[in-house]
Amino acid sequence: MGCTESRSTEEIIHRIALQQHGVVTRTQLLAAGVSRRALEGRLRANRLRPLHRGVYLVGPLLPRRGREMAAVLACGAGAVVSHRSAADLWELLPPLGDASPVDITVQGRDGGRRKGIRPHKVTDLNAEDLATIEGIPVTTPVRTIVDLASVVSARELEQALAQAERRQLVTLDELRGVVQKRSGRPGTPALRALLQYHGSPALTRSEAEDRFLALIRRGRLPAPEANVVFGGHELDFLWRSEGLAVEVDGFAFHSSRSQFERDRHRDAQLLVGGIQVIRFTWRQIEAEPYAVLACLAQALARAGLRTR
Repeated sequence: MGCTESRSTEEIIHRIALQQHGVVTRTQLLAAGVSRRALEGRLRANRLRPLHRGVYLVGPLLPRRGREMAAVLACGAGAVVSHRSAADLWELLPPLGDASPVDITVQGRDGGRRKGIRPHKVTDLNAEDLATIEGIPVTTPVRTIVDLASVVSARELEQALAQAERRQLVTLDELRGVVQKRSGRPGTPALRALLQYHGSPALTRSEAEDRFLALIRRGRLPAPEANVVFGGHELDFLWRSEGLAVEVDGFAFHSSRSQFERDRHRDAQLLVGGIQVIRFTWRQIEAEPYAVLACLAQALARAGLRTR
């Protein structure tokens, strides 16, 4: 192979890889004019590294999004990233590790068994369910939430929905419409139950906050915003119209003198801005839930009177 031909082959390979997160397929290379001899030579020299059958990595390191792109290419035309992997791409849940399989949905056919890929066969993947992220076919946020409902816990589903709503990727009305239209799908009961709650889904980060949120719902108190930024400070829970916030303190994060002083300084700044802060500890929520609930109910009632 001459130098000119070799250079031309390299340009073809890298042009395709540049558009696909460092990943190419055998079919793409042959269609672009790369000879079988050149392809096999690069495989032997480890310049093309097999990821799946007929799917190769160009270079030594797999770029960010390379796993998802490779999985889509391996599953053929019409394949899309879905379920937990789609939630990862949309940043609705904490990132998955590289050891986790990539969820891929294919319509009307068996996706086959491939290492590192978890296939999902469906019959109802429509154009309205499809989107792209950095060139990678993926289910839309709405479809992703619907799919997630059958594969994650209720808490993770609420976290994903809260994140999607906060970032204006979905609306609750959109989801209610989808749930009504696809009432027979797996996971629909869990999503319907979540949507029936009168407030928005809450994005919480700790077990203490989860327990506190459950307590609010059990007491049928007004739903707060969760983990929201106000006046440059992030608050665990905020009743904006009442001018009331609640912080859930855990000893491990609030046991030092400097942290104690920073918290009080922040509370004073918020009070100047019209927000009163009440603090509850993990022990109070765990051991005295009804006392916490009564205290909060009285504070909300007084705040409502002040507002009116």
